[in-house]
Amino acid sequence: MERVCVFCGSSPGTRPEYGEAAEALGHALVKAGLGLVYGGASVGLMGWIADTVLAGNGEVIGVIPESMAKKEIAHGGLSDLRVVGSMHERKATMADLASGFIALPGGLGTFEELFEILTWAQLGMHKKPIGLLNVGGYYDPLMMMLDRAVGQQFVRPEHRGMLLVSTDPDALLVSMTSYKPMAREKWINAEET
Repeated sequence: MERVCVFCGSSPGTRPEYGEAAEALGHALVKAGLGLVYGGASVGLMGWIADTVLAGNGEVIGVIPESMAKKEIAHGGLSDLRVVGSMHERKATMADLASGFIALPGGLGTFEELFEILTWAQLGMHKKPIGLLNVGGYYDPLMMMLDRAVGQQFVRPEHRGMLLVSTDPDALLVSMTSYKPMAREKWINAEET
């Protein structure tokens, strides 16, 4: 892996461990020599992880829609800030720049980004590892819902297994580095969909 795209909240959340986890993941990325790709904001968990990686002299690429950059939430000190036209372009650009993905706690945008990148993996549109840093049990209900979807035969067990979960950033990066995508009879070409 060269860079990890981190999906996370533009809010710090209500618990201090969310920010602490963003900082710990930032340190883990720097220690592993991995760059950060993220949503480009200077606020919330987004700003926290970006500042941590920058403080460690790591590479940070932010991708932000023009409409959000105009609201003065774009981070001004990044290695590279890419201003794009839409949220769709933002997600596609982040996916292209990243070798893997991790979700920290966040809201609707974080959920949507995580599920879209998981869906793309399920469809064979990429073979990159996807991790979930489960801070303080934040994602326990989500994992229960995924397990329920498997039990009700809406999600295949092998697709559920594509989501790597840990409470420890270093352990999560190790499991992502050793990730082997599932074998597929036919991978869907993104240009065909």
